[in-house]
Amino acid sequence: MHIYNQQKSYYKSGQTRPLQHRLAALNYLKDSIKRHEPEVIMALHQDLNKSEFESYMTEIGILYSEIDYTIKHLKKWMIPKKVKTALTHVGTKGKIYPDPYGVTLIIAPWNYPFQLAMAPLIGAIAGGNTAIVKPSELTPHTAEVIEKIITDAFIPEFIAVKQGGVDVSQQLLDTPFDYIFFTGSVNVGKIVMEKASKHLTPHTLELGGKSPGIVHEDASLKLAAKRIAWGKFINAGQTCVAPDYVYVHQDVKDDFLTYLTDAIEELYSHQPLENPDYTHIVSDKHFDRLTHFLDDGTLFYGGDTNKETRTIAPTVLTDITWDMPVMAEEIFGPILPVLTYESLDFIIDDITKQPKPLALYLFTETAYTREKVIAEIPFGGGCINDTIYHLATPHLPFGGVGQSGTGNYHGKFSFDTFTHHKSILKQTTMFDVPLRYPNQKAGLKWVKILMK
Repeated sequence: MHIYNQQKSYYKSGQTRPLQHRLAALNYLKDSIKRHEPEVIMALHQDLNKSEFESYMTEIGILYSEIDYTIKHLKKWMIPKKVKTALTHVGTKGKIYPDPYGVTLIIAPWNYPFQLAMAPLIGAIAGGNTAIVKPSELTPHTAEVIEKIITDAFIPEFIAVKQGGVDVSQQLLDTPFDYIFFTGSVNVGKIVMEKASKHLTPHTLELGGKSPGIVHEDASLKLAAKRIAWGKFINAGQTCVAPDYVYVHQDVKDDFLTYLTDAIEELYSHQPLENPDYTHIVSDKHFDRLTHFLDDGTLFYGGDTNKETRTIAPTVLTDITWDMPVMAEEIFGPILPVLTYESLDFIIDDITKQPKPLALYLFTETAYTREKVIAEIPFGGGCINDTIYHLATPHLPFGGVGQSGTGNYHGKFSFDTFTHHKSILKQTTMFDVPLRYPNQKAGLKWVKILMK
């Protein structure tokens, strides 16, 4: 691949490594996004019918914050870190050097097509790498703006965009990149991992899964309902960390459902399909898949659809069991199954039978409940008494575990993801410790004392 070879040569020239080059590139990226911000908003509206408010909050503003945070701290992150000297290594000094990987590949998804292409790119630039960005073909208008922004800011030998469908992705994955960062579905993530294994390429997989919400009997119900409605139905549920389903304690189920209905109508109106700011489903294929779930359980609220505009109203299903299709895969749409429980042990057992989710959201006022759930359920990350917010801070790593992903990013964690931590030990020449050599009398005795 021609552009890969160009980037390989550019990286070998050493131009991406200096601090000033990285800082300048981050500023160029931010300035280019700002210049094209109206086009980004328009493209997101054309592809997904996102409102300007939602586009700025979830796709654009978060990037400005991430770039500013990275610029502020990058110099410190790049400094080699000193480590302690072990007793067996007297006379040595150890340091850890953050070393760029080289030529990196970033494959972005369609649900947050702008933010999830640019956020990893911030880490790749901060780490001193070159990068090829592959936007999603399902959001073509956003892909065009991404290419325009990157072309205006960078030479292709440094940062480039490669557009296309599955054939282009296959071609890219057959190329021996130094690092791959993929965001998308579990099924495609498996393909990426398989391709990466052929070149033993290190990689990050940001996937998804069925992220549970838990509303305990002592929760602040009205607030829990509003925050769950917001987290579930933002972007029409097409969010990898959206609460996929909710377990509600049986003693508060009826009150919770009343508050949830009120919250949906407050946020999206009584007729969401006529709301001009309500996000559309990305494609006919995804629309058809989602509408099949509406036959499961009991329709408690919503259920209206419009195939012409690919919209599905915020929907709540009750009387749900795990053997129903809606519980067999990540929903990734505006459909919320609500299940009930009597005891924490019951739902902990239920949730841990499933693949490890990307997120978990617990609503409770009790420290015991909080610590029990955190300790006994494995998941990528999450919130207590909120949804989604944990991914918007640069101070927390964001990523999955098991089938929900591998690796993490945001803030310094993005820098760490796109750098290899190279260990260097500097040995003294002022003296030599003879005990390590095999010809020393009583050497084994002293080695055992020092190394026990």
